[in-house]
Amino acid sequence: MTEPVAYISINKNGTSNVSTSVDVMADEVVPLYTAEQLHPRVKMTQAEFDEFNEYYERLNNLTAVEMLDNYFNFADMPLLLDSEKFILPIANIWEKFNPENPEETIEIVPNMKWFVRSKRASSFGNYIYLKKIESDDKVTAFNLKSVAEQFDTKEEAEKWTNPLTEAVQLPVEGE
Repeated sequence: MTEPVAYISINKNGTSNVSTSVDVMADEVVPLYTAEQLHPRVKMTQAEFDEFNEYYERLNNLTAVEMLDNYFNFADMPLLLDSEKFILPIANIWEKFNPENPEETIEIVPNMKWFVRSKRASSFGNYIYLKKIESDDKVTAFNLKSVAEQFDTKEEAEKWTNPLTEAVQLPVEGE
């Protein structure tokens, strides 16, 4: 959780004060909001951001409303179009977005996938990861996550677990 950036200090005599620091002499201090609430950022993977950036370069002269009118005309933007989670957040940051300083409005997050791995690490701290063999639905184990089977959902991964393994969501390497 993000720390608050503004507080209201309330005293028993009815006076109050809003400040960016906690008033230790106040009878009650209530956090007002966090920096994240004041300046929300849209979370995107690097691939999603690359698509957004290309979209922004094409339409940056439009207002947010005009951009939304054009949003579904770009079939070559599958990550943004397939994800309805972006429509309103993108509209909210559209006019604030600065390509010179994108981290003000967009947070790049790692691409996460589900993996099946051993519940316990070896004495060297390594896990064993599942790798399906395509020919006949058999499985084998590898010490490297980079060659392990990746699943899009927890449910898909859990189909391949057993009492010694677990489904875990981890960042995809190389992202």
